[in-house]
Amino acid sequence: MKFFSSLLFCASMACVWAQTPPPPPPPPNPGPVQVKMEVENPGVKPPEVPPDRVVITVGEVKITAAQFDLLVDSFLPAQYRAAAKGPSRKQFADNIVQMLTLAQEAQREKMMDTSDYKAKAMFQNANLMASMMVDKLSKNVQVSDADLRQYYTDHKSEFEQVHAKHILIRFTGSKVPIRPGQKDLSDAEALAKAQDIRKKLQGGADFAEVAKAESDDAGSGMNGGDMPAFKHGQMVPSFEQAAFSAKPGEISEPVKSEFGYHLILVVSHDSKSFEEMKDELEKRVKPEQTQKAVNKAIDEMEKANPPVLDPEFFGPPKPPAAPSLDKK
Repeated sequence: MKFFSSLLFCASMACVWAQTPPPPPPPPNPGPVQVKMEVENPGVKPPEVPPDRVVITVGEVKITAAQFDLLVDSFLPAQYRAAAKGPSRKQFADNIVQMLTLAQEAQREKMMDTSDYKAKAMFQNANLMASMMVDKLSKNVQVSDADLRQYYTDHKSEFEQVHAKHILIRFTGSKVPIRPGQKDLSDAEALAKAQDIRKKLQGGADFAEVAKAESDDAGSGMNGGDMPAFKHGQMVPSFEQAAFSAKPGEISEPVKSEFGYHLILVVSHDSKSFEEMKDELEKRVKPEQTQKAVNKAIDEMEKANPPVLDPEFFGPPKPPAAPSLDKK
């Protein structure tokens, strides 16, 4: 469930948001409102004032410094908040003043009595309260060590990485360009060459020296075949499977990919421990558990106060899903 109070706020300020200077009239069917905050005098730090001090007055509306910061935190995208509280504080204040000025003029013209206003105001107020309720529910979600450990166990492969070296022998049609002066080998010729090189390596030839002389991967070849450490999902499947399956110090059989035939020497397998990953695990698990908790709370609220949708307008409700026969 994603609430969108900031979207509604931005839409209501479409004609006043970040206009320095005012933009030209929008083209027909304009896209989403783009929020802009220009950084003014980035080296100047605005003075601090008491949180209860009134810093904006428009008609009868007064906004304190604390309320100003609350508006920044509530309605601006995260990347603009520091600027709006700092060097662009005056610019954001100008936006608020323009919005309140227009709102008060609309009040004098009794726009709040129109059905259009009442429908939009009802939805905006409901959306704001729903957002606040989600925040309240989210604060009550606690992630236990047991939950984190279970996630770590279930996704342990994601925290593994391999450091390896390789030698690539390309064949005709490879995605790797042919080296100057080299013969364009057929698939069979490339495989035979890779097998021959593997025998030399097993006989004691230096892997780094052979890689520099023979590898068609120019990037790693000049480094003796050495590659940056990689995780699952970062290499082509055949290469990944061979690298994660091999033991450190082993030289793989020739492994075919769309690049050619690889000889892989695994240097090390590493896996980050639970303690090393704990902070990262919480960042992954808490949003999932929060979402489940919010969805469960919404389901319970709807059961206590069932919503009614017009079946003629929305179509008949879906029948309940058949119970699963799977044993879990």
